[in-house]
Amino acid sequence: MQSPPAGMLGIDFGTSNSGVSWAAPGGTARLLPLEGEATSMPTAVFFNAEDRLTHFGRDAIAQYLSGTEGRLLRSLKSLLGSPLLNESTVVNHEQISFQKIVEIFLNQLRERAAQALGQAPRRVVMGRPVHFVDDDPARDAQAQQSLHDAALAVGFDDVSFQLEPIAAALDHERRLTHESLVLVVDLGGGTSDFTVVRLGPQRMARTDRASDVLATSGVHIGGTDFDHRLSLGQVMPLLGYRHHGPDGREVPNRVFMDLSTWHLIQWLYLPRALSQAQALRTNYTDQRLHQRLMRVLQQRDGHRIAHEVEQAKIRCSQHEAETVVDLSGVEPGLAAPLAPADMAEHLGVLLTRTVHCARECVRRAGLQDTALDAIYLTGGSSALRPFQHALQRAFKDVPLVEGDLFGGVASGLAYSRV
Repeated sequence: MQSPPAGMLGIDFGTSNSGVSWAAPGGTARLLPLEGEATSMPTAVFFNAEDRLTHFGRDAIAQYLSGTEGRLLRSLKSLLGSPLLNESTVVNHEQISFQKIVEIFLNQLRERAAQALGQAPRRVVMGRPVHFVDDDPARDAQAQQSLHDAALAVGFDDVSFQLEPIAAALDHERRLTHESLVLVVDLGGGTSDFTVVRLGPQRMARTDRASDVLATSGVHIGGTDFDHRLSLGQVMPLLGYRHHGPDGREVPNRVFMDLSTWHLIQWLYLPRALSQAQALRTNYTDQRLHQRLMRVLQQRDGHRIAHEVEQAKIRCSQHEAETVVDLSGVEPGLAAPLAPADMAEHLGVLLTRTVHCARECVRRAGLQDTALDAIYLTGGSSALRPFQHALQRAFKDVPLVEGDLFGGVASGLAYSRV
């Protein structure tokens, strides 16, 4: 039997996307292909009820959006530290725990790494946010333990963890020509993490980098939270959110909260939830809005709408121009507008909290904002223009450096123990 390859695997198990890298001892980390040539893969699993096969990543999302019968699960990382993780759900007429689904996805990452490397790796550094769960150390520790257990279950026998923003810093350091004081900003699908760290080519050879990390901070806000707010603000009113009924009261909002939260959507398709939604009809003055809501639930269009919201957010951010959320599957010609002003309105509170966390990190490091040489951005959500503008207003004259948004953390993880 061949021995496993020498080196270290890094796995960035993300809320929205995941990446895997490999570094041989003393070598340069390389991102491994996960889907064709793509080195990042959506953290998505689709259990196909027609062919009884399990699909992953872009393939999983495409299967679901094509109308194939089955179950799509995303945002699995959001379940870590939650009581839901050990609950079960029905997949193809079988009960399966969400912990097991995490293992299934993690095993797929390991298998695809083994295919790229020629052998299955045994050693792995897993990324983790500064806080899986805000202000609850016990649940935070449980979240890491659950991920550790999943890694052991799929065949790794040497499992360690590194904070994701520190991993991003280790990757960024490889490109520096002089010593720098950097605020690393890692904004992913579920968390925003910050690290103030001293980096430089002369420091890379040190085995103990603890003294170079001046401060860390984090908050449980990320891209899925932005999508949630935009969905509530622009899409859910078309289904009755904040609509007033005959008695002058608003329609109960629980269904809209769940319908705009990716990992809760599937619960709305259960018979009891459908019955409860149907019973809301008497709370509506405009019955057309209730008919739209029921059509979304009966057609199981919740994830499709969440996907459209996410894509509209990206378009609006990239072009800084108005776009629309396509809802024609609910009703011909139906669409929700999304303009930069809407983004600013709905995301303002979240962006303020996120930037405050960044400034708190610098304060903990005992520094003035002007002492920073750069702000290094990683994580897909850090590309959001309103977020970048908010950072620039808070840290005037500090340059923003956009790194590998989807691969920087994974690469840095592989450097953590090589």
